[in-house]
Amino acid sequence: MGSMFRSEPMVLCQIFIQPEAAYSTVSEMGEVGCVQFRDLNDGVSLFQRKFVSEIRRCDELERKIHYITNELKKEDMILPEINNNINMPVSSALNPKEMINLEAHLEMTESEMLELTENEDKLKSNYNELNELRQVLENTEDFFSDEEVLNIDSNRMGSKDQLVNKGERGELAFVAGIIKHKRIFGFEQMLWRISHGNVFLRQAELTKTTAGQCQKLVFVAFFQGEELKSRIKKVCQGFRATMYPCPSSHVERDEMIADVRSRLEDLKMILNQTNDQRRRVLANVSKNLPTWSIMVKKMKAIYYTLNLFNIDVSQKCMIGECWVPTTDLTIVQGTLARGSSAVGNSITSFLNVINTNEPPPTYNRTNKFTQGFQNLIDAYGIASYREINPALYAIITFPFLFAVMFGDVGHGLIMLTFGAWMCIFEQKLSNIRGAGEIWSIFFGGRYIILLMGLFSIYTGAIYNDVFSKSMNLFGSAWRVNFNSSTVLGNEFLQLDPKNSTEGVYSMGIDPVWQLAGNKIIFQNSHKMKLSIIFGVTHMLFGLSLSVVNHVHFRRWGAILMEFIPQVLFLVLLFGYMVFMMFFKWVKYNARTEVLADTPGCAPSVLIMFIDMMLFKSTPPLDGCKQHMFDGQKLMQLSFVAVGLLCIPWMLFTKPLFIYIRRKKNNQLNGLNGNEDGNGDPTDEPMSEIFIQQAIHTIEYVLSTISHTASYLRLWALSLAHSQLSEVLWEKVLSTGLAIPSIYIGPIILYMNFISWVFFTIAILVLMEGLSAFLHTLRLHWVEFMSKHYEGEGHAFVPFSFKTLLEEKEF
Repeated sequence: MGSMFRSEPMVLCQIFIQPEAAYSTVSEMGEVGCVQFRDLNDGVSLFQRKFVSEIRRCDELERKIHYITNELKKEDMILPEINNNINMPVSSALNPKEMINLEAHLEMTESEMLELTENEDKLKSNYNELNELRQVLENTEDFFSDEEVLNIDSNRMGSKDQLVNKGERGELAFVAGIIKHKRIFGFEQMLWRISHGNVFLRQAELTKTTAGQCQKLVFVAFFQGEELKSRIKKVCQGFRATMYPCPSSHVERDEMIADVRSRLEDLKMILNQTNDQRRRVLANVSKNLPTWSIMVKKMKAIYYTLNLFNIDVSQKCMIGECWVPTTDLTIVQGTLARGSSAVGNSITSFLNVINTNEPPPTYNRTNKFTQGFQNLIDAYGIASYREINPALYAIITFPFLFAVMFGDVGHGLIMLTFGAWMCIFEQKLSNIRGAGEIWSIFFGGRYIILLMGLFSIYTGAIYNDVFSKSMNLFGSAWRVNFNSSTVLGNEFLQLDPKNSTEGVYSMGIDPVWQLAGNKIIFQNSHKMKLSIIFGVTHMLFGLSLSVVNHVHFRRWGAILMEFIPQVLFLVLLFGYMVFMMFFKWVKYNARTEVLADTPGCAPSVLIMFIDMMLFKSTPPLDGCKQHMFDGQKLMQLSFVAVGLLCIPWMLFTKPLFIYIRRKKNNQLNGLNGNEDGNGDPTDEPMSEIFIQQAIHTIEYVLSTISHTASYLRLWALSLAHSQLSEVLWEKVLSTGLAIPSIYIGPIILYMNFISWVFFTIAILVLMEGLSAFLHTLRLHWVEFMSKHYEGEGHAFVPFSFKTLLEEKEF
């Protein structure tokens, strides 16, 4: 948990590697994954770097692997499981010499696949053409007469007026082919126009269509004359109709159909053999394809990293700079030694720690449990280097504040079950690929959901709320001292706590409040006060973390000029209001004999706080006291006075301190012979410092008020959640329970129960849960983290093969 409290210390190292050992050394570092390299070739184009050709070769290998993968998907062939190969040994990164063998193997496989695919496409094209020809021949049988004479009477071609000379009538010719269904209407019209109605067109739908092709029709156009034949062929070409040869003789057509069917059978057999050969090639290559993909990706990452190095030609070595956690320096030194020994190099690579003014990256070492909470904080902003990490405290505060709004034992149990399922079967569920972004978000936050469900069960037990119903585990502290007729007959009867209670309920809220007519009024007051108490406590805790940062960075002046006035302003005003809530609960008692200490004389804490800020007073009721204790008025005046003094304290002390320090530095520079007497030329003008400090002061004062009010969302959402749950129970499930019929009642109850379960999960668990989650996230990002968190750092992104392979789907 050390790095969760504060980011790990980082050092900038300079690495000297022999060129022949550079590849193996970087490969070792990629397997370890604890080094973030810097680019030492910023001024050099990517196309002018040393290992550009190797990266292009890797790109070409990836292209071939991608092509073979797509071919596997076309054949519905399943690749072997890849996730088990992510944590592969160091040898999985290809040796540069082995790259030639892989290139040759993939080149041969790709060429064979391309050849098989080309042959298969040609065979399929021939098969489709022969199949269409067969259907043309079979469908045109109905278009001819039984005598197979095409010397049809010219009266079938048109009227007598259209035939100029009957003696010129000869044998009819015809053209047969196939055309797409959507073009037949225009095709028929065009034939009519060019022939003036002297073309007789017959058509029929294909009995079978090839998968993926548009629906087509078989047509036969009868005509007379060579000139008309030429026009019809041009029309067929214009409408992209395919013309097929068709004999006019019945015997010739039968012979041709038999020949076509025989050729189709041969082509079908060849197609099956080609497809079997294609699948055998793909099956052989699929065994090694995931491993090759990992190898190539690792190799490409290594060469990309080597392009970040600077090459020292004179010393014949490669120089790189990288950020390394101080705790991992020994691991990096071990990778340097292993990288040199892997190539048999006697000269061991080494590293030097160098000093720099550049801010190091932020690295919080996490595990599968803390990673989800760290992601919530990083989504707002990466912590500055060595700054307090709020994710450590969010592990508890985040699910707790969520549960304050979502407190229900039943709903919390549903959420806990879902979170536990994802945590128990996380190894199996983590292998799911392509499940969508929503599933990735849920699975990434599985431990957050688990804790949110667990805390919701706890707060639900405190609220004594289980699907809007109460649990009577410890009995009740209330006792009814009236007879049954009085209780049942008097609707205005109220129980006096002085005579009707026996002690305090064991845990949480007494179950008798479920039957009380003023339950909403009680819950409203109770939860509103709790939200203010939790809010002020949460903000005060966030403010206390700022002093830890000040001490660590030795900003002693910030403690005096910022932290002390800020904490005084918060505690003396809003912390005092929280104290008065507890004091009010303790002081006023229904069984006391003093009238001023009875609940009826208890003043409103909110009205009291407003009067304190406005320096006014509200007269008490008869027999009651204006203040809760002696000296309260003087103490409140003192608190307000000190709180108001904190505003100029925050506003002027820091700018005046900077002004005095600059003036002193200028005097020292003048004594040392600096004629201009100027300080640091990069310092901001004093006017900007005053304006900036004024903005920060106004922002803190106003945000303290607005943030305290913002925590009232805990009260609002908790009350809304319980009321929605109660409405759903009363309006859906209870209606089925109220039906007395032993026949219809169970059916309606069953349907209502299904509806109740659906709306409970859809509305109260999913929608209300998402709403409470977002409000909790806002309370942490704005109200809590603004008190101490800068979030101006940049993340530590190490060179890691594991991260590279997990981010990409194969």
